[in-house]
Amino acid sequence: MGICQSGATLTHLAGYITVTKARSGTLGERYKQGVHLRQKTPRQKHADLLGPTNRDPVAILAAGDRTRVPELVPVRYERMLASPFTFLRGAAAVMAEDLKHQVTAGISVQACGDCHLMNFGAFATPEENILFDINDFDETLPAVDFSVDLKRLAASVAVAALAANLSPKRARATAAGVVEAYRTRMRTLAKLSPLEIWHSRIDLVREVKYIEDRRLRRKLHAILTKAGKRLEQDDNFPHLVKGERARIADNPPLIYHFTKKSDAQHRVDAGRIFASYQKRLPPERRCLFERYTLADVAFKVVGVGSVGTFCAIGLFTSPEGAPLFLQIKEASKSVLECLGPKFGGHPGRRVVEGQRTMQAASDVFLGWTEDDASARRFCLRQLKNRRLGSMGGLVEENALVNYAHLCGRTIARAARAGRQLRKVYQNPVRRAVTAHRRCRESETHRSCWRLA
Repeated sequence: MGICQSGATLTHLAGYITVTKARSGTLGERYKQGVHLRQKTPRQKHADLLGPTNRDPVAILAAGDRTRVPELVPVRYERMLASPFTFLRGAAAVMAEDLKHQVTAGISVQACGDCHLMNFGAFATPEENILFDINDFDETLPAVDFSVDLKRLAASVAVAALAANLSPKRARATAAGVVEAYRTRMRTLAKLSPLEIWHSRIDLVREVKYIEDRRLRRKLHAILTKAGKRLEQDDNFPHLVKGERARIADNPPLIYHFTKKSDAQHRVDAGRIFASYQKRLPPERRCLFERYTLADVAFKVVGVGSVGTFCAIGLFTSPEGAPLFLQIKEASKSVLECLGPKFGGHPGRRVVEGQRTMQAASDVFLGWTEDDASARRFCLRQLKNRRLGSMGGLVEENALVNYAHLCGRTIARAARAGRQLRKVYQNPVRRAVTAHRRCRESETHRSCWRLA
């Protein structure tokens, strides 16, 4: 299955597309290729910190502030300065700049780009199974060395361990344990078929049984218990104003409506945004979306590194008044593009396709759109209130170790599912080919092709 399912169509496009196959081969052949890559770049080389020693992290961060809401930029830095752990969380651009000078292993995947310990969580699938997976794909990018995600995860684990007052030796061992969990899971996945890997997932109901730390087990049990309930008491999740007309309740500084005095550059045409989004949905999802009507839009402050980027909540209601919340989040160029790979298309599409590739089960309302007046590009998803929560209950030694191992196994599955086996090189007819591909896209037909 590729950009085109029809052999005739592929023949018609043969003059425009060159397909290059990677050396996939059998398990034994892939193992030999891995040994060759290891000999070419020994693991010890990854311990060398290369690159300039005088780089300015503040300047790197400030370069991304130009398109943010000015009033929220101080909030971003205030959140980052809370601790070294929160600084690292918001400094994906700084780490990408550092990583571009380091050695690589030589195997490309669809990278998350921000595998910080806090960017994992629990969520419910449409079938109401509770899975553990990556939940942040703002920086995702294809054709990136797998070691980039693994190094960011290991670094965040080490910093979290030091924040929990563990010794440097224990922090190092915890980070090494994450890499070992990744390696062990990858070895298991290597024996599975591509389809078996695609359908593999970390089911929390089953996973809890193997957690050694009792505190973490209790926390995960609580998540599973609450997963089927509404959690309106969460301050970061929108509440509804009681009355005849459905409306999102203001909860400043996290959720609020723009006033007439608000700067015009922060406003977008919600009607056009959702109309453009709707047109790009697959037909069956569009049919579902059309059963809801837009009732209200409010601004939302999110995350640490994302603070200041345009993010809003769209409230939709069914004829019976059932609410549906969609999050509209601004998408821009991935910080990983400084490593070499480029994505020339819509940044919202980059995020959506990366999430569909890496997550074991993606949101049915994933999509992308834009607002031409403000020149902003967006990705959209359903806003749910079923996340794992903060690191507060996980910073104690054993809980952190167990949780970190879970994260290591998770990105192993994501990396294996997003392994780059083919690349498609396109000439100026790229738009026509891409349009054809979009028409054939659906959740059950996930392309294994990558646009170069």
